[in-house]
Amino acid sequence: MVKSMTGFGRYEAEESNRKITVEIKSVNHRYLDMNVKLPKKLSFFESSVRNLMKEYMQRGKVDIFITYEDYNETNFSLKYNETLAGEYLKYLKRMAEQFELPNDMTVSKLSRYPDVLVMEEQDTDEEELWTLLEKALRGAGQEFVSTREGEGERLCRDLDGKLAQMLIYVDEIEAHAPEVLQDYRERLAAKVQEILADTQMDEGRIATEVTIYADRICVDEETVRLRSHIEAMRQVLKAGDGIGRKLDFIAQEMNREANTILSKAGDLATSDLGINLKTDIEKVREQIQNIE
Repeated sequence: MVKSMTGFGRYEAEESNRKITVEIKSVNHRYLDMNVKLPKKLSFFESSVRNLMKEYMQRGKVDIFITYEDYNETNFSLKYNETLAGEYLKYLKRMAEQFELPNDMTVSKLSRYPDVLVMEEQDTDEEELWTLLEKALRGAGQEFVSTREGEGERLCRDLDGKLAQMLIYVDEIEAHAPEVLQDYRERLAAKVQEILADTQMDEGRIATEVTIYADRICVDEETVRLRSHIEAMRQVLKAGDGIGRKLDFIAQEMNREANTILSKAGDLATSDLGINLKTDIEKVREQIQNIE
């Protein structure tokens, strides 16, 4: 299925008084540019996060925001540094004797000295944490892909409409070609007749000039290739996944044929149709920039 490069996904995974929230946002980019923002608690999972997220995206500038909340009251413990407390007491006693001061140290005072009592976070089971994180990542990834596919479907419908209109312009250019030649023949004959006055006009020479002119303005090859490119683009759109670059290449080829048609245009009507073609091709190229 065709996917847009603009997408959004969000998912919350919660269990055992812990919650992980993953939010994914993306915009257009030529390649995959992934920016992952993780809390310190989960930073060692960054490589795994990147590898997993590549299952859900191929192109785009993607920002992934991950938050972690732990409501477990038993997740912290108080540690008593007995050695450090002894060092404090030893030097405080020495200071009291050296300066002949009363040693007024109490347990409550000593406990407030740096690092005597320390609150430490207990180790978390990495496997359990990754299981929860993976659940949140996959949930957000699936929603992210779903929004991209929804937008991609709308883009596909829009592109199909533009391709249909381009075919109409091609039909009109082809249908108009004989009229251009006939008009040129009539104008050429009238001009020759005016110059020669009563002298007999050489029909063979007129036919030769018209043939040369027809060869110069002939766009049969260009319209045939344009039809082929339009059909190729429709087939690629049906193929779906990871087609943005291929579509862009086809659009470039379309533009080349439209430029040639314009350069060969022998009348205003064909020029207008060529300009309309180029306008629609440019619109198609702009839309293609949104496709993964």
